[in-house]
Amino acid sequence: MTRVWDIPVHDSTRVRDVRVATEAAGAHARLDGHRTAVAALVATELATNLLKHAGGGRLVIQLVGHPDPGAPGHAVQLVALDHGPGIPDVAAALRDGFTTSDASLGAGLGTCRRVSSTFDLYSGPRGTVSVARIGQDPDRPSTRPAFLTGGVNVPLARGEHSGDDWSRVRAGSRLTLLLADGLGHGHKAAEASGAAVEELRRVGHLAPAEILRHLHPALRPTRGAAVAVAQLDTEAGELEFAGVGNIGARLHSDGAWDHLVSHPGIVGAQFPATVPVRRLPWRPDSLLVLHSDGLPSRWVPPEDPGLLTRDPAVIAATVLRDASSAASPVRDDTCVAVLASGPPLGRP
Repeated sequence: MTRVWDIPVHDSTRVRDVRVATEAAGAHARLDGHRTAVAALVATELATNLLKHAGGGRLVIQLVGHPDPGAPGHAVQLVALDHGPGIPDVAAALRDGFTTSDASLGAGLGTCRRVSSTFDLYSGPRGTVSVARIGQDPDRPSTRPAFLTGGVNVPLARGEHSGDDWSRVRAGSRLTLLLADGLGHGHKAAEASGAAVEELRRVGHLAPAEILRHLHPALRPTRGAAVAVAQLDTEAGELEFAGVGNIGARLHSDGAWDHLVSHPGIVGAQFPATVPVRRLPWRPDSLLVLHSDGLPSRWVPPEDPGLLTRDPAVIAATVLRDASSAASPVRDDTCVAVLASGPPLGRP
């Protein structure tokens, strides 16, 4: 069951709330004292930057697991979102020790990047999104894997649990991304989406339609959920997609966006007799976005090529930020997950 801390940061009193929540997340992730303190330091810096440079924003704190079945350990993921003016010189801001204030503690974005297991950001005229993941292992890989997944999950009205969830597993050449939206929202909905995530760890080696069929009996004791499964065969370069219920999916390939449609039904309650499967080629520029119906239906996919090469969690968080506005307020739990490929991640 996904525990999320979604904290608005519009005055200095919320910086302490961010630090306390991050320390609680570190305990949930079973990080040791040192790595928990590192996570709290990064969170404090991100929250302070929201106030100093963006006029406020929000910081979403949650746990993310390991993509390989049976692999132990979680990381604390920190997502800072704002609608500020953006960072004028990102490269300079990411230099270790860089600060714009004499009163700074010295823990700038460069330090955040150095001490985090993973750190990335995207900044433009609509604001900045920063994502840091702090796991027990402080070491980051020297090269970017050929295929990456990431996501962000935000509960309705800053509740404790989101009824949505996402996960990914690897089995041989198959990389499977799942997004589940439990019926309703809150604790009971979280039980349904959590059951889907748990079952995926056991059946990730199967094809998408078979995964959904195995999820159906596993979710019967729950409210049920809308579930979509996307599976990439990394050797064949082919994507298979199947969904039951109202999960949105858009694939970016060859410079264009394509809708992938789920079949009506409810996994765990009203499973369809057949589950249509769509197969598509996966190209070097391909990128897949899955999202729950908490995202407004008319959201506009990002077109900035600079954003589409960032960490998938940064892309997911930017989609969520830009799709949500006063004109299109979020009315449900909202989860966005991204599957991407590309060259090694360059310095911003």
